[in-house]
Amino acid sequence: MGIRYLVLDKRIIESKTNAKLSVTTAEKHSSNPLFGEDNPWEKRYDNLYANVLYDEQDKLYKSWYSPFIVDQSSRGIKIGERQKKKYKPQKGREMGVCYATSQDGIVWEKPHLTLVEYEGSKKNNIVYRGPHGAGVIKDHREKGDAKRYKMFASSDQKIMAVSFSPDGIQWGPLSICQEINPYRVDGTHYNTLWVDELGEWVGFTRMRDKQEIGSDPMKKRHGAWPPRQIGRTTSQDYLKWTQAVPVMEGLDENLQIYSMPVFRHGNVFLGLPVIHNQRSDRAWTELAWSADTVEWHRVCPGSPLIANSDPVGSYDWGCAYSSAYPILLDNEIRLYYGASNGLHFGWRDGFFCLATLRPDGYAGYEQKSDKKPASVTTTSFECRGGEFQLSADIQSVGSVIVKLFDIANEQLIAKSEPIEATVTDGVVKWQNGFSINTVKDTAVRMKFIINAAKLYSFGFDLVY
Repeated sequence: MGIRYLVLDKRIIESKTNAKLSVTTAEKHSSNPLFGEDNPWEKRYDNLYANVLYDEQDKLYKSWYSPFIVDQSSRGIKIGERQKKKYKPQKGREMGVCYATSQDGIVWEKPHLTLVEYEGSKKNNIVYRGPHGAGVIKDHREKGDAKRYKMFASSDQKIMAVSFSPDGIQWGPLSICQEINPYRVDGTHYNTLWVDELGEWVGFTRMRDKQEIGSDPMKKRHGAWPPRQIGRTTSQDYLKWTQAVPVMEGLDENLQIYSMPVFRHGNVFLGLPVIHNQRSDRAWTELAWSADTVEWHRVCPGSPLIANSDPVGSYDWGCAYSSAYPILLDNEIRLYYGASNGLHFGWRDGFFCLATLRPDGYAGYEQKSDKKPASVTTTSFECRGGEFQLSADIQSVGSVIVKLFDIANEQLIAKSEPIEATVTDGVVKWQNGFSINTVKDTAVRMKFIINAAKLYSFGFDLVY
């Protein structure tokens, strides 16, 4: 069985020279925006809260997204007039969960499902009215079909709840969870994943600083809500959840974490924290990682993974809000996201968009200065044997060379041939006919010499 190490994982890096870890800003797709608020019931894409998967069984991309279906709409308000008129949420506004599909992940359809009534008609793509910030997954572990699809959301009473569906379209009633957020459930993108090592579900919510809220959950401070926090909760059965505890918050009161979809990639858990700038009222997506879903580490805070675009008024100038979950293809990672051309709390048009990364390309090591190569040395780990592989972007004059050392990092065991072209899970060839199976099941260290290149990952017998 292969094992994949992302170099952003600090546990596997012991030392480095002239090397810096940098987040890769995802490339916006040329077809953006993929769709927008083009139906009467899509009043406002307030960050969209999209969940995307590729269903291998149905050979279909599927998305569940949550617009406000009852709210003020930007339609008919000219761009120049929006700054003069303050946006105020409509009294009694309501969120709904909508469903869209695509054959290729680029061109999307919003089927008329005839399930939920909206303004006297069921001709729409709404699958549920009321849930806020719904996270939707397809559970391949589930033995029967009744609970194949799972929804994790807050109810219209702002209490956490779950729902189940055999097909992701026809959903059962919301079942209220125990109060997993003891401070305040206040509207974000909730999400869950199964963790084999723990033997349980892990869910992520949003919380507020208990000390700042005190006994009144609606208390304000300095004219703003108390600082947002990412809360973590667990469950054995997806029905009873532990009380959420905070596991992450922003670096300061201005740059707060609005939400964080979480997923597994290689040997780590990755989070996509959405950073909301309280002063500028813009939001973008950054990167974090964890070994256990409890202790989280920001990767290059301030460096966007999905960045806002310029100029003012472009489709994702105001918000670039990551969906859950990335789609891994052979040649790219697809990061879908909700976007808006206006400020987070302002009048704006909302969109569903796509950004892409190269495989394993979330963050990588490159040279600090181009005057000399960078070197990155790993901690010791067990050599699995088979083929040793790595992923790197390499410029026309660049290379990556791998040196294999003993556990004490004193004896050079082998040196690779230079890798001089961009590779994804490229097999490392060793000088003098050396085979890495010679040191199988022993502890070794690797030293990567990086010249005009960026190293993302390495491992043994890699497959997605």
